[in-house]
Amino acid sequence: MAITARQTATLALAHALSAAERGLPVIPLSATKLPALRSPHRGDPDPVLCRGECGLPGHGVHDAITDPAGVRALFAAAPWATGYGIACGRPPHHLIGIDLDTKSSTDSMAELQHLALRHLFTIPETVTVLTPSGGRHLWLTGPPDTVVPNSAGRLAPGIDVRGTGGYLVGPGSVTAHGAYRLAPGTAHLPPAPCPRALLRLITPPARPRSRRGPAHGDGHGLVQFVLGAQEGQRNTRLFWAACRAYENGLGDTLTAALTDAAVHAGLTEREAEATIASAARLTTGRGTR
Repeated sequence: MAITARQTATLALAHALSAAERGLPVIPLSATKLPALRSPHRGDPDPVLCRGECGLPGHGVHDAITDPAGVRALFAAAPWATGYGIACGRPPHHLIGIDLDTKSSTDSMAELQHLALRHLFTIPETVTVLTPSGGRHLWLTGPPDTVVPNSAGRLAPGIDVRGTGGYLVGPGSVTAHGAYRLAPGTAHLPPAPCPRALLRLITPPARPRSRRGPAHGDGHGLVQFVLGAQEGQRNTRLFWAACRAYENGLGDTLTAALTDAAVHAGLTEREAEATIASAARLTTGRGTR
């Protein structure tokens, strides 16, 4: 018997509630894998940098929640949802997703194994989600004091990283291309701690030290740091620079300049704003629930 849209939505909610019970913050997703709820600011004439402070749903991963009543409310507002996303980088698990893609001719699993050999770490047994395209998502956990930025192909060809401000499509979700499901033999496993050597590869460079106090002065150096980003570094450099800016009280002042620098380096304005927003949320607590 064919599964109806209503049954798909009901199953998506059930899977999302199960994930939330395990402490994983969730949001409803549409069949495109994008957040199902549209921004409440989409009709505003000027861009609005809001991470949920307005109290309305529709802020993507910033809506992610574990409270069952809150999860039900989000899905009630999006009855067309066919799946759910799991926010990465959030307590208590501080989830990190290693996305082994199959869109290129590269063997992404072999690339990860080469990295493990080169940097002397073991790929742990962990929760693994199989994607409709034949790829897989490895779930790892990170230290609470470590920020892991999102990246695409920076770690190695065909390997994307989902970190703070990103999300993973949860198992049981149905998309336009098929269903996401747990790999056999991994359903009983907890997300494994990320090996230290791998964690060093996916985190931003250490903050520069200066004997003269804050190393960033009026922020000119941070802007130049973003301007100098090469392909594969843009999001990482922007996220790192935005975090340093907010830590030094320059976040709001530098937002426009950092956005312009990121766009000049090759990001879209929307991507730049989202990355800066994630840095603001992490360093200042804005938009957290």
